[in-house]
Amino acid sequence: MAPSGSGSKKVRANQRNTSDRVSQMRKEQQAKDRRRLLMIWGAAAVTVAIIVGAVTFAIIHSNANKPNLSAVKSYKYDAGAHTKDPVAYKESPPVGGEHNPVWLNCGVYDAPVPKENAVHAMEHGAVWITYKPDLPAADVAKLKEITPDTYAVLSPYEGLTSPVVISAWGKQLALTGVNDNRLEAFIKEYRQGPQTPEPNALCTGGTDGTDENATPQTPGATPSPSATPSTSVSPSGSPSATPSPSKS
Repeated sequence: MAPSGSGSKKVRANQRNTSDRVSQMRKEQQAKDRRRLLMIWGAAAVTVAIIVGAVTFAIIHSNANKPNLSAVKSYKYDAGAHTKDPVAYKESPPVGGEHNPVWLNCGVYDAPVPKENAVHAMEHGAVWITYKPDLPAADVAKLKEITPDTYAVLSPYEGLTSPVVISAWGKQLALTGVNDNRLEAFIKEYRQGPQTPEPNALCTGGTDGTDENATPQTPGATPSPSATPSTSVSPSGSPSATPSPSKS
């Protein structure tokens, strides 16, 4: 049997070895944990960078393709000035001023409409999309698709210098054609927009431009009998006293 002193030394040595191994294992585990944490944080940082980059790209791309309405011309006209006489407007198409007491029913027209009635419709918040009478049929069809169901008038207009001109009360923009992306942007901005003198007033139940409520036109500007809207001026198929809910 070995002396008791020698046994105690071996026990202490074994304890030290065990403690050293535990310490080493602990250090190795801590190192693994640190590496794992760094990997997690690294992956998170990469993910955040990708998201930020994607959002930044989307914003830049969106701004680059956002329609620019800086070319919109603005005019100042007081509302509520009614007359049953023909009006010589300064702008063509007109964007405000005196107008007939009866508004034009909003809708799609295949022939010119009385300006004085159309101006009254704009006073109620409608946009008036006008186009050259010789515009190709395919382009006219596209305009009909773009025209909202309510608070919008579409009609040909003699004497335009641009293929398409869109107007609202006190606002007007000449467009390069039916594919000009500013057309729908203008509709979104100014249809029932903040410039509207009488927002949400009726856009049906007025005149279609062919009855006794329409303003008599000056020679050469009288709408033909076919000036009846090619589509109904209200979803029900006939004018009603209550406007349908607007669609953007």
